[in-house]
Amino acid sequence: MLLKKHALVEKNVFLLVLGIFLTVIVGGIVEIVPLFTMEQTIEKVNGVRPYSPLEQAGRNIYLREGCYNCHSQQIRPFRDEVERYGHYSLAAESMYDHPFQWGSKRTGPDLARVGGKYSNDWHVAHLIDPRSVVPESIMPGYPFLANRDLKFDDAAAHLSTLRVVGVPYSDEQIELAVADLHLQATANEDYDDFLARYPNAATGDFDGNPDRLTEMDALVAYLQVLGRMVDFTTYNPQLNLR
Repeated sequence: MLLKKHALVEKNVFLLVLGIFLTVIVGGIVEIVPLFTMEQTIEKVNGVRPYSPLEQAGRNIYLREGCYNCHSQQIRPFRDEVERYGHYSLAAESMYDHPFQWGSKRTGPDLARVGGKYSNDWHVAHLIDPRSVVPESIMPGYPFLANRDLKFDDAAAHLSTLRVVGVPYSDEQIELAVADLHLQATANEDYDDFLARYPNAATGDFDGNPDRLTEMDALVAYLQVLGRMVDFTTYNPQLNLR
């Protein structure tokens, strides 16, 4: 009966809008409500942790400069993707990203597994003058990052805010945020306690200038952690263990 009167709905703007509205509501309820009945919607993976204060500062710079417009951070589960970039991306690896930067456009290579692939010196050279290390690159240079002091004195407040939206920073991590910010980028220090808070973090002088903590330090620290949290030589997708 309703099918025979579809012309009435199609010719009446009010009924058409109402029908679309109701369809969206029903579809949304069907998609969203079941999630509230699940204890966990993202599998727990051993090694995934919140970013250190320096890595978080670097990620903020990564977003500010629009790096995600040309570099995705999601390796798809296809053979050619995995052979080129490494193990496909896990949802858990982005669970503490606000917002996540999966993206879809790749003017430049995917960065999901770039951590540890190149040295700090390579990253600094690449960011200052991309064509000095990749002659065919069309990426713009960011030499100013090495000349800008990193301004992240509100690191503790930043981490506290992230905790409000579900990032599990401890009281100790928040209290030591500013100290950890400087410690991670200082060469020849005792990193044992720091690495207990942030396992697999890269440490030491990142930008080649030990006398200053710069935006270059932060961005390189962030790039060096991408893909390093999970040990894929032991990762078993059948085990939901943190």
